[in-house]
Amino acid sequence: MPEAPARSTLREYLEALLIAGLFLGFTNTFLIKTFFIPSGSMEDTLLVGDHLFVNRIIFGAAPSALERKLLPERAPRRGDIVVFRSPEHPTVDLVKRLVGLPGDTLRVLDKQLYVNGVKVDDGDYVVHKDPNVYKNVPFLDDQRRLRDNFGPVTVPPGQYFCMGDNRDLSYDSRFWGPVPQRYLKGRAFLIYWSFGGGTSDGTWRGWQEKFADLARTAAGFFTRTRWQRTLHLPR
Repeated sequence: MPEAPARSTLREYLEALLIAGLFLGFTNTFLIKTFFIPSGSMEDTLLVGDHLFVNRIIFGAAPSALERKLLPERAPRRGDIVVFRSPEHPTVDLVKRLVGLPGDTLRVLDKQLYVNGVKVDDGDYVVHKDPNVYKNVPFLDDQRRLRDNFGPVTVPPGQYFCMGDNRDLSYDSRFWGPVPQRYLKGRAFLIYWSFGGGTSDGTWRGWQEKFADLARTAAGFFTRTRWQRTLHLPR
C-alpha cells in the first residue's frame, strides 16, 4: 500500500496558526477577554497601560449546563472590578468598581460613599486627588455638582452602580446612571502586562500610526514594562 504524501512544512505551520487563531478567538469571545487601561479613572488600583485578562463567564455567560458546571459562575458582587459596555456609548468598553447591587440605595456625602445608610470602608483602594469638596447646588456643572455629593438613589432591578477608584477623576454611574446587567462583560482578574511607555486610547488613526505605536512599544518593552505588576491580581 503506497504511503500517503508528506504534508509540507508550510502547510503544517498554516494549519497550526489557523487552529491557534480559532482557539484564541473562541477564548477571547466566550471565556477570557483581554482589555487595556487607557485612562486614570481606576488609579491606583489599575494604571494607564495595564493589560488585563477578563473572566467572561463568571457572571453567567456560559451557554451550556456542562460549561456552567466546569466553569464556576456567580452573581456580581459589591467590590468586583467589572468590564462593561458604556450605557452612553455601547460600542465602548469601560472598567470600574461595582459598588451597588439591584435594590441598594446609594449616597455620596462629602466624597464618602454610603450604601443602604452604611458608610463604606473603601480606604484600601479609593483615592481622592482633588482636595476641593463641591456641594450639589444648581449653578455648578454636573461634573462637579454630582461628584462629591450625590443621591440618595436606589439601583433599579437588573442594574448595577459602578464608580472609579480615582473618585475625583472618574466619569461613572454618578453621571450617566446604573449599568444594565446585559452590558456586563466580565470581571477583571489578572494584570498580565503593564506598560508605562504610553498606551493607545483605542481610536483608529490608520495603519501608519498603528505601526508607529508597535515600534514604540517594542523599543521600550524592557525599559518601560512595569515588571512588578506582571501577573498582579487587582483587588
